Parts: sequence; C-alpha cells; structure tokens
Amino acid sequence: MEDCKFKIGSRKIGFNNKCFIIAEVGQSHDGSLGIAHSYIDAAAEIGVDAVKFQTHIAKEESTLKEKFRVNFSYVDKTRFDYWKRMEFSEEQWAGLKKHCEDLDIIFLSSPFSVNAVKMLERINISAWKIGSGEINNSQLFEAISKTNKPVLLSTGMSNWFEIDQSVNRLNELKISYCIFQTTSKYPTSLRDVGLNIIQEMKTRYDIPVGLSDHTGSISSSMAAISSGASMIEVHVVFDKNMFGPDSKSSLTFKQLEALIKFRDDFYEINSNPVDKDLIAKDLIPMKKLFNKSLIINSFLSKGSLLTHKNLTAKKPGIGIPVQDIDYCIGRKIIKDLEEGHILEWSDMEGRL
Repeated sequence: MEDCKFKIGSRKIGFNNKCFIIAEVGQSHDGSLGIAHSYIDAAAEIGVDAVKFQTHIAKEESTLKEKFRVNFSYVDKTRFDYWKRMEFSEEQWAGLKKHCEDLDIIFLSSPFSVNAVKMLERINISAWKIGSGEINNSQLFEAISKTNKPVLLSTGMSNWFEIDQSVNRLNELKISYCIFQTTSKYPTSLRDVGLNIIQEMKTRYDIPVGLSDHTGSISSSMAAISSGASMIEVHVVFDKNMFGPDSKSSLTFKQLEALIKFRDDFYEINSNPVDKDLIAKDLIPMKKLFNKSLIINSFLSKGSLLTHKNLTAKKPGIGIPVQDIDYCIGRKIIKDLEEGHILEWSDMEGRL
C-alpha cells in the first residue's frame, strides 16, 4: 500500500508515518471567537497535528423545521438559531487559520454548504473534511472537486453501498482522499467503535483509514492507533461539563495529551523492529549478571568425582552455565576446590 502519497499540506499521512491527530473543536467555542482562538492555543501546546472547526452558514444549510440532536440550549429557540449563532465571518475564519499557521498546526473546517466551501476556499484551506451527514451531498462534492484539494471523509451513518458510492465518486473526480470509520452516536459506546471496520476499509479501498471517535475515552483511539489507523479525530473540550451538545462525547485536553504521548511512544516502538539475536548479543554483559553458574557447594579434594550433590547454581553467570551440568557430572577434578568456588572447565579432566 502506497498510502504515504496522501498529504495535507506538507504532512504525509499513512504507511510508515506517525498517526495524524485532529482536535475537533466543532461548536465547543459556542459562538465565541475568543474561545475558538483559545482552543487553538491549547491544542497546539500539547502537540496536535490539526485543529478542526465546522463552518456553518445557517441560511445555506438549515430550515426552521430542523430539530435539535440534543435538546441542550437555553439560548436558541431553534436549531437554525443555533447555527446562526455559530457563524463566523470570512475575516474571522481567516484569522483562525492564521493563528493555526503561526503555531505550526493545520487549520481544518467541515463545510456544510456550497457557500461554506467557497468561503473556505477563498482563505485557502488545506483539505476538506466531509462530515458523516454530507456523504451523499453531490452538490458539496462537486464544489469541493473543483478545488483539487484532498478530502477526509467520515462515514458515521452510512452503509457499505453508500460508502462505495462516495468512494467511486471521489475516484471519478480524481480527488485524493482518506476515510474515517465513524459511529454517529454521541457518545459512542465502546461496543460500537468498530475497529474491525478500519481493517476492512484498508483492504477494501487501499487508502489511509482513520477513526473519528465520539466515545469520550482515549481507549478506542489508542486501540485504533495500535491497529494501524493513519488518523485519529476526536472532539475536545476544556471541561466535560461545558455547555454544548458534544461535551460528553469529547476528550479533555488532559486526555488528548495522554493520547498524543501514546501515539508518539507507539510510533517510536513500531518504527524500530528488534532483531532478537542481535539484541541478545548486545545484552551479553547483562546476561552474565543475571544468569547462574555452577558452584561447588562443599569442599572437594583433588581427584573427587563431580556429582549433583556437589553442585548448585548461583549468580553471576561467569563460570560454567548451569544448563551444562550434565557435561560435568562424573568428571574428576584436578585440584582442591573450596566451597563457593565458581566451576570452570579447567578445574576438570577431559575439558570440552
């Protein structure tokens, strides 16, 4: 699999590259530009690869008939009102993107309308994240295809037929893409994570595959990284008691920091296969320290024959190894040996 050809900006994703971690802010900023910027600072400080937002333009994507997924809001009468409150201007989005660039992390945002695509393209976004609810949106696909930029595709509510259709569409449009196993439950139970689907997607499509996780736990993402996931996307909040629809299905920054450390440690381990014979050679000094030698357990005079009763095993392993005891039994010693003497081949007749 040559999935290392997939890149976001200058970052290579897949194959032997370190798992790419995206901190999904989503709507956790609750419409506050200042809080949105503070999420970027916090994410950059712990070493994420990218920060992802969602670009909503209420009148372009919603109607007054849209119901709340989670009835959480004390502020908004309708979900349309909520999306309206989540809007930022093009200038504000450009400022958020520049903030990411200043901190050397990638700015991403999921568009939910064609006009959102056009606005994000004007600020020169690096790649497109297509949310699970937009996987069948042909208008969005067509607008994105014209930008010739890579796509990250979530599959949270789709069956295999729908995923195949989207993949075929991306192939026909000659768009570079990767795909996320996602389960659109908030929060997702560990039983519904679907690590097996990650492996099936890798085989089925021969592309980088990641996990977009909503469990609120780092266990699923750690398991996915260990299983070869090329990307991890997790929602993040400052505190799980914060106002908003995604708080319970998000990680805190402390959790995300632990996940990033695991990602880095796993990459270090997985990138350095060990030759068991070679490392054993390097450990010969340690082996002598920990292994045991044959030891004389009571005084023996010259000419005595060695028996099992004469010998015991003790550290260090600098004499005859205990596993060679059968080669010593019945041999005649050629000098007096004191109790505690470390047996050597030169102590006996008929040296091997």
